Amino acid sequence: MASKQMLIVAIAAAALAVAFLPGLVVASEHVVSDDKGWALYVDYTAWAETKQFVVGDTLVFEYGTASHDLVEVGGPDFLACNQPDNAAVWTSGLDRVPLDKAGPRWFFCGTDQHCERGMKLKITVLETAPPAPQPKPPLVAPPPSSPAGKLEAGFGEAAAVVTALAVAMLVL
Repeated sequence: MASKQMLIVAIAAAALAVAFLPGLVVASEHVVSDDKGWALYVDYTAWAETKQFVVGDTLVFEYGTASHDLVEVGGPDFLACNQPDNAAVWTSGLDRVPLDKAGPRWFFCGTDQHCERGMKLKITVLETAPPAPQPKPPLVAPPPSSPAGKLEAGFGEAAAVVTALAVAMLVL
């Protein structure tokens, strides 16, 4: 009797895991511009467009400390490549910036004229990742007499049989 209860608990746990796993999100670490690092002559806009940034993720800026730094500013200062006195500045060459709140974030290199030469990055951090797109159902179901319709009916019958067997095993 105890093994039957354990089986029921295991099946229930598996069903719950399948139901809730899509909602669990693992934080990502984004190395800015991938293998190019934080450098001049990189299209940071194109790089950012291929990424999805979510609260809990981390941006990693890798660069030579003699050549670059990292400055975080607000939108107007970003557009003007202006580094105000209260700007956050990193200089380690391996800067890890936690994305701890949703909204836009703006970064640039404050060395020489690097910002004016395009060494700047704007991202938008989302509160949570949007759900994965669901496949669209077919517009019209194939008629039961077609091969596709027969296959579809066969899958339905097979699913019913498997369900009935699972229920029977639980009852036994």
